[in-house]
Amino acid sequence: MENQGCFRLVRENLKLLCLFYIWSYFIHVSIHTICFTNIALVKACEIESQCVTHPSVTVFICSYMILAPLFGYLGDRYNRKMIMCVGIGFWSVVTLASSFVGKDYFWALLLTRGLVGVGEASYSTIAPTIIADLFIKEKRTNMLSIFYFAIPVGSGLGYIVGSAVDNRAKDWHWALRVTPALGLVAVLLLVCVVKEPKRGAIEARPEHTLQRTGWLADMKALCKNNSFVLSTFGFTAVAFVTGSLALWAPAFLFRAAVFTGEKQPCVVEPCDTSDSLYFGIITCVTGVLGVAMGVGVSQWLRKRTPRADPLVCAAGLLLAAPFLYLSIIFAQKSTVATYFFIFFGEMFLCMNWAIVADILLYVVVPTRRSTAEAFQIVISHLLGDAGSPYLIGVVSDSLKQADSYMWQFRSLQLSLLLCSFVAVVGGAFFLATALFIEKDRQIAENYVQLFVPVILCGSFKHGVRNFN
Repeated sequence: MENQGCFRLVRENLKLLCLFYIWSYFIHVSIHTICFTNIALVKACEIESQCVTHPSVTVFICSYMILAPLFGYLGDRYNRKMIMCVGIGFWSVVTLASSFVGKDYFWALLLTRGLVGVGEASYSTIAPTIIADLFIKEKRTNMLSIFYFAIPVGSGLGYIVGSAVDNRAKDWHWALRVTPALGLVAVLLLVCVVKEPKRGAIEARPEHTLQRTGWLADMKALCKNNSFVLSTFGFTAVAFVTGSLALWAPAFLFRAAVFTGEKQPCVVEPCDTSDSLYFGIITCVTGVLGVAMGVGVSQWLRKRTPRADPLVCAAGLLLAAPFLYLSIIFAQKSTVATYFFIFFGEMFLCMNWAIVADILLYVVVPTRRSTAEAFQIVISHLLGDAGSPYLIGVVSDSLKQADSYMWQFRSLQLSLLLCSFVAVVGGAFFLATALFIEKDRQIAENYVQLFVPVILCGSFKHGVRNFN
């Protein structure tokens, strides 16, 4: 009977993980389908900074940043499953509605893109904390890696779907009409099948032994957590680079092909979208390989040092920097070499996704994790991908000496070199994290040690440890 109970518990946990993966996958496909339309705008844009100051490019990220702290606060205090169900259900309806907005009602498109942030904020701040309450140690890292596979895979398929739909239907709106229906199915499955775990229960801390504190007290504690703060700034560097590449890489590859004579300039629509297709494929493949490699190396290194996770994150960024640099430099000579270096640069960059999430979960106590997720989201977007495309565009404009195809390529090439510099800075933040990771992890693990539960499959028995 005990074995049957354990098997049932594992099965329920895997069901929940699969649903989370599906949700994350659909959300990122939807987001990067929209990103594909922005790339089409960039190809025809003469002033780089105006391309990304267009409201449709930033409204989603801004609403996401504003709503994330709210859902972080709610996620630490109320039923997380129901909060996510409402958020994702709302996201599905709004995403479907945005696909029917015509050109004459651009304000409605902006409104729907802003409201989509409700679903993303509710999901991204809460889902990792539920995974943390289902698995511990190496199992948690493995499950987080599966969960974060959805980000690069969904992002890459967003470019592919956007490119394919644009070529066949001549209307990108159709790409937004598939994911909402499947998202609603996932919501129904979550409501009917899955039970929400107790906060901190699997880590030998039943929820009722953890004292909840106010939001200001939570924020004060998080700001004093060196590992959390430094890893957040390190992850912000990852967001900066990925945000820049998401918007500018396909446009840069297209301009490089025009510069070398491999393609003709885009004068009349429809333009060649093969760069978006190839970049999407690279994003999918490198995302899976990078996340898997990061988790595998960190688990191997954990047997040798407790500082393994931040060291692997630092290595990922420091290795990504030279490959990104070479991909930008070689663009003027060889398209094949450019794709080759982009492949390895993105792969090393993706080593961080699951590990950064794992660091947050084991250096922050369970009752503050959703708030910590929200804080990390706000910082990484505010200083990362919310402003990096605009900054790249401004630098490109300032370097452009003439309105020609050559200078469109040259100025963007030089401005993208900033990504390599930011990657090195991010690596330095993770190296600094390694100095504090042991201490902060011990503080989180020993936050409540007076009550030690004896965990059996499907039940909890509480005892008191004698420290004398």
